[in-house]
Amino acid sequence: MSNFVIKPAVRTEKVTYAVRDIVVLANEVAKTGKEMLYLNIGDPNLFDWEPPKHLVEETYKAMLKNFNGYAPSSGIKQAIEAIEKEAEKKGIKNVQDIFVTTGASEAIDICLTALVNDGENVLTPTPGYPLYTAIQSKLQMYENPYYLDENNGWQPNIDDIKSKINEKTRAIILINPNNPTGSNSSPETLNQIIELAKEHNLVIFADEIYDKLLMDGKKHTSIASLNSEVPVITFCGLSKNYMVPGFRIGWGIVSGNRNVLKDYIEAINKLLRARLSANHPEQYAIAPSLLGDQSHLEVAMKKLTKRRDLTVEMMNAVNGISCVAPEGSFYAFPRLHNISNDAHWAKELISETGVVIVPGSGFGQVPGTQHFRIVFLPPENILEKAYKAIAQFNEKYVEKFEKQTVV
Repeated sequence: MSNFVIKPAVRTEKVTYAVRDIVVLANEVAKTGKEMLYLNIGDPNLFDWEPPKHLVEETYKAMLKNFNGYAPSSGIKQAIEAIEKEAEKKGIKNVQDIFVTTGASEAIDICLTALVNDGENVLTPTPGYPLYTAIQSKLQMYENPYYLDENNGWQPNIDDIKSKINEKTRAIILINPNNPTGSNSSPETLNQIIELAKEHNLVIFADEIYDKLLMDGKKHTSIASLNSEVPVITFCGLSKNYMVPGFRIGWGIVSGNRNVLKDYIEAINKLLRARLSANHPEQYAIAPSLLGDQSHLEVAMKKLTKRRDLTVEMMNAVNGISCVAPEGSFYAFPRLHNISNDAHWAKELISETGVVIVPGSGFGQVPGTQHFRIVFLPPENILEKAYKAIAQFNEKYVEKFEKQTVV
């Protein structure tokens, strides 16, 4: 037995999650006693944010009433009805199914698993949330990234999408507002994506988990609201808009032509039934969240806008760094112009300054470009301290690693 080694499944080889993987290094640096400034994980509760109290109270009441057993596989009735009303508010028509999941992540995983066969692919936004590439690896799909256009406010590059569609493409994923860039797709862009989906019989996966977190008076357009016949699954949840990522409550809304979708919906529900149910008492927070007082959003957006403005101003003031202003979410994706390896830059930054960010390569990026993601949830004094450290570090890094003469 001493020479026996259990080999993991091949499907796990390419599974990475940069947001959490970078913490391994950060933990080692923290052990040295260095002050750490964490700008890497999009968890509002780590900073000066908290959920609306009525949301937490309803969950607590549900626990006291002993709603602590299994829930229906698709979710409790009052939650489904609230999500249906939310779909109506978003302008989504022809809704065929709604289901509650353990975070939007589980909904995405289940829907991809129910759709894609070996050798097939889905179009994935790049930069984009690393969950999608992790699921691709698990399902042994081959990667088919499409690029967002940094010169056009990080809008999806329609020409690039057209060039990537092939006979094995089953779906197109849209993260809107986008993580990690904070971009908000325009109705014009969304309509072009719809036309491509119609032409090539694709399912649209619309990840809209940040749909209420928009700045500068911008409006979010749900892509499913623009066409009631195209198959769309709209993913959302409580994590970001209502600041309870630990509740792990998300959902999917299936809309489009019933005849086209019926077999796929049954496949999704097979998987929902097989995993029993999502967290039960937390589902009682869905209706009061979606249908109740929304005043926390106004307060949140004032804070986020101020921190976004500080981020963009200070990053654009650094020689060799540029930053497109995000319109939604709480992320920015600055570009490193004089750096050849963003992963190495990020590791050196963490080791030398204690400022924890995530390299752009963890989210995907146009080849030849280098970026990093900032979470601007922390208070302004922390952000300002971190950004000053980044500016000083970047100047030293370029001098040390990028200007060496090769003999």
